[in-house]
Amino acid sequence: MFKLIGAAGLLVISIGIINKERRTQDILYIIGGICLEIYSLYLGDIIFIILQIIFTVSAIYDLIKLGRLKETKTNDPKNIT
Repeated sequence: MFKLIGAAGLLVISIGIINKERRTQDILYIIGGICLEIYSLYLGDIIFIILQIIFTVSAIYDLIKLGRLKETKTNDPKNIT
């Protein structure tokens, strides 16, 4: 069961790498990172656990930052067309 979750995480992250839309990439990275975090907890590998936490939190941060950047651009009076 856990190996399937890990394999799914690997597949989702791989699709994220191929995808060129940054928001979609971040979402795929978060989903894949969570799957691999579950797998790493099952393995009990502390290095892999920490790596997956950092990877997932980084993707969440980037997604939030993208949302704020988009919000700033839409509220900027210079962008009125």
